[in-house]
Amino acid sequence: MTKMFFVLLSLAIASQGIAQSEKFTKAMTTTITQMDSAKTADDMLAASAAFERIGDAEKNQWLPYYYASLSQVIYAFMKNDMSNNDALAGKAAQLLDKADGLQPNNSEISCVKSMIATLRMLVNPQQRWQQYGATIQQELDNAKKQDPTNPRPYYLQGQNLRNTPEQFGGGCNSAKPLLEEAKKKYEAFKPASTIAPNWGRDQVEKTLASCK
Repeated sequence: MTKMFFVLLSLAIASQGIAQSEKFTKAMTTTITQMDSAKTADDMLAASAAFERIGDAEKNQWLPYYYASLSQVIYAFMKNDMSNNDALAGKAAQLLDKADGLQPNNSEISCVKSMIATLRMLVNPQQRWQQYGATIQQELDNAKKQDPTNPRPYYLQGQNLRNTPEQFGGGCNSAKPLLEEAKKKYEAFKPASTIAPNWGRDQVEKTLASCK
């Protein structure tokens, strides 16, 4: 009887764990769809807030905070308000620190760290390039080392070069090799799960098309 009790208890605990996992995956899937379909900056900010709520509820999951930070960064780029970039970058960094604490040395997190540094650099590129330019490149190098199969650091580096004036070493000719490498890596990339990061493929295609 005692043995049967523990068997039933184990089954009940396992079932509860599966139910919680399914609930988490469903919430994440819904919010990722919300982020992907965002048409305005406010839509993107709402997605960031939703991810943050999921992270606060789950406590031990890094992906909600990662996506909350990523969508906060995209919101800042969509707003394009340089006077507010530092504050938005600070909020994104705060969220990403929580993800980093749960999943250190992660390639996807390093990519977003580079994007946050880009936000800060864009406030005043001439004055801030020396400080944040090095951080951007270091985080992209980290991302490549942490996961050589990840296409996103190649995409981000290529995108950065595409947007850098030719007189400073940028432009299409500098960007295309990295964007082509990103495209190849996207073709081979397999995300770890249905809710794992898998963004950037369309942006690579659009950026390459703009260089033709």
